[in-house]
Amino acid sequence: MTTMPVTLDDIQGAFSRIKDRVRRTPLLRTRFIQNAPSQNPLMVKLECLQVTGSFKPRGAMNAALQLSEDDLKRGIITASGGNHGLGVAYAGWSLGAQAVIYLPASTPAAKAEKLKAWGAEVVIEGAVYDDANEAALARAERDGLTYIHAFADPAVIAGQGTMAVEMLKQSPGLDAIVVAIGGGGLISGIATAAKALKPEIKIIGVEAEGAPTLSESLRADELVTLPEITTKAGTLAPRRSAQRNFEIIREHVDDIVLVNDEEMRTAAQWLWFEMGLGAELAGAASLAAVQAGKLAGSKVDLPDDALIATIACGSGTDGIALPN
Repeated sequence: MTTMPVTLDDIQGAFSRIKDRVRRTPLLRTRFIQNAPSQNPLMVKLECLQVTGSFKPRGAMNAALQLSEDDLKRGIITASGGNHGLGVAYAGWSLGAQAVIYLPASTPAAKAEKLKAWGAEVVIEGAVYDDANEAALARAERDGLTYIHAFADPAVIAGQGTMAVEMLKQSPGLDAIVVAIGGGGLISGIATAAKALKPEIKIIGVEAEGAPTLSESLRADELVTLPEITTKAGTLAPRRSAQRNFEIIREHVDDIVLVNDEEMRTAAQWLWFEMGLGAELAGAASLAAVQAGKLAGSKVDLPDDALIATIACGSGTDGIALPN
């Protein structure tokens, strides 16, 4: 099955549409620090400073802004590991629509409370994202709510792609962008935009060893459903992606590497102690790949002077073990 592609025009349209409703976050070079994580020049995109604490409002807001008044009046609904739910809740709050967010039981309680603070109805359903999503789809059908998919909706992908447009404006000399993968919405948008704007740029995905959803799908050359999820990085942990994301990643992503939870925790601690950033495990995944030397073992051959960007894509404290 072939799906309609997301284009650079879609992403540029999203950039204009959401520019007054999301933050233009810094792209910071890692200078003046100890314990540099890489011999390469390295930058970190601080999406942990985005409204709600992750990149997700980019896609959620772009999708919500294209809904009709009737769609918004009926209410909007989604399933999420937490961050996309917060993006949808923020969009609902901003546009006057009631948001309903289904979460798996593994979602940190702090995210559920944050969702309620944005005015969302929160429902806990199932052990993993896929369970919560099935329940959200059933609720949307039953109650006539407008469903916004966490990573496969083309408007969501286009919204996430605005980050690459922003990054290449901030640092046109980027040679590679390293991107965490959950369902694949962020890397689908970033890869589409970055390869269109700068075809020679390298895009490297990062998955948790305990949730290698896209790695296994690429290996099989078809979408696969993982039998189980073992990572504690819940926002990187769907058992199955979607056809649209799979096709974009297969075409535009140069390689995917895996990191374990301890490597993500080490990276999150580095972000805290060296840069004062509170990143969740998933939010530190792309830095973990650089710090643990995973790029050296990838299919991508980067010279020592290549300028690499990582993304602190979500805030949190689950990766930080502060001393007593």
